[in-house]
Amino acid sequence: MNKKIFRSSLLTVCLVLVATIALIMGLLFHFFEKQIQKELANEAGFLAQAVENEGTGYFDGFDNKINKVQNNRITLINKNGTVLFDNRADASALDNHADRDEIKTAMKDGEGMSTRYSKTLTEKTVNYAMRLSDGSILRVSTEQYTVITILLGMLQPILFIMFVALILTLVLSSRVSKAIIEPINRLDLEAPENNDTYEELTPLLRKIADQKETIEEQLADAHKKQKEFNLITENMSEGFLVIDSDANLLTYNSAALNLLEIVPPADRSVLLFCRAKEFRDIISDVLSGNAAENIMVRDGSSYSLIANPVFENETVIGAVVVILDITEREKRDMLRREFTANVSHELKTPLTSISGFAELMKAGDVPENDVIDFSQSIYDEAQRLITLVNDIIKISELDGQNITFENEPVDLYELSKEVIRRLENQAHKKNVTFHLIGGKAEIMGVHKILDEMLYNLCDNAIKYNKENGTVDVLVNQTREDVSVIVRDTGIGIPPAHQNRVFERFYRVDKSHSKKVGGTGLGLAIVKHGAICHHAKISLESTVDVGTAITIAFASAPK
Repeated sequence: MNKKIFRSSLLTVCLVLVATIALIMGLLFHFFEKQIQKELANEAGFLAQAVENEGTGYFDGFDNKINKVQNNRITLINKNGTVLFDNRADASALDNHADRDEIKTAMKDGEGMSTRYSKTLTEKTVNYAMRLSDGSILRVSTEQYTVITILLGMLQPILFIMFVALILTLVLSSRVSKAIIEPINRLDLEAPENNDTYEELTPLLRKIADQKETIEEQLADAHKKQKEFNLITENMSEGFLVIDSDANLLTYNSAALNLLEIVPPADRSVLLFCRAKEFRDIISDVLSGNAAENIMVRDGSSYSLIANPVFENETVIGAVVVILDITEREKRDMLRREFTANVSHELKTPLTSISGFAELMKAGDVPENDVIDFSQSIYDEAQRLITLVNDIIKISELDGQNITFENEPVDLYELSKEVIRRLENQAHKKNVTFHLIGGKAEIMGVHKILDEMLYNLCDNAIKYNKENGTVDVLVNQTREDVSVIVRDTGIGIPPAHQNRVFERFYRVDKSHSKKVGGTGLGLAIVKHGAICHHAKISLESTVDVGTAITIAFASAPK
């Protein structure tokens, strides 16, 4: 703005200076021209008076030498246009002047004037003619420089004057422009209405104040929405990425960084810090304008990638990518598939045996002595099926938490004593001895589920024990919890299998499990029962030494 004012001031002053010089010269030229015409008229009047008094003989007294250097030319012409006298030339050698403008006008009106220019337009001749009483014409002429000649002659001083004026104009324009701009530069736009400046700027400053207030409100609203957006995205368990059309990362949340285990540099392509093929494919698809989904497996974890493009006037300007950790879901699906396969296998085996025995008996090819054995086998397999189905029902109830029983005080010592009593015959067959250690220990729980948990632990301790082995059941109560430990002297569990023995249908030794008649669901029932009671379960085992399983319950409130 300062430069613009400076240039405008300089141009204005220069134009005014040129116009002023031109106007002054024009006025002066006009003034001098009028003055010359007046002088010519006065001189012609004097001469006419002398001629009227003395006749043409007046000119005989003129000194020719003096006349030759006089500025004015004097010519006497009779009424026919014949030159009678001329102080600059021989009158007889001059042509007729009757057709001259000033002569014709003088003959008609008594006086006349004309101006004639030279061929080069550098000089002009001003003629004044006066009619005498006898009809003759007295003409006085003078030569004068034209405007062009005067301008050429005065060019150097004019240029000098203009140069000096230009320097002064530059200095003054600079100072004036700075003085004009200074109040504007001192404006405090943080408080537009508190400025002492030009009155003409008041509407603008008031408008700026209104806009400033509006912008502050919009910024506050934007910051609030940004804070809400960040609060929402940061509390999402799902990963959230926003990228531009070049796949550069614009925004993200912490969950995305944690899920992908990345530390993205600012303004870098998202493809640089996650090079998985599935991830690159989905980014390529979404930036092509297509919504895309894919599954990415990374470091043993499974992620669901969902990407949607962002359009502006049908042009893809970016994309939003959501990352879901579906590892647990995939594991559950895998366990569900394994469970279905295991159930099908476990059901198929006894059913095949029952079907085979029944088919033989139906054909009548079984000797009567073997019918009782076949019937016993069918009964055993049917009991195995019933036990398996009952265990599956228990697992399903615990899974779905479809428990219709209410919590009640349960003494784990008395419950352990009852479970041991029910298993005495089974333990006697294998010469296994039970030892119950501890005292009264009450918790709040579901009696039926707790009974199933202790029964399965003690049953496994017998099945997988050695001949003449022992099973210790320790019930201990402290201020913090109540624990039940079932410890045997059995075959033990190898370390590689200890983390999986609580899975459904998982068996360490399948041939041994079939021999002892296990379904593979006992410890799974114990695990889910512990989850229902918010109890902690732990296992310690050494091969050929034995296994100890501990369940720690919260003490019942007194």
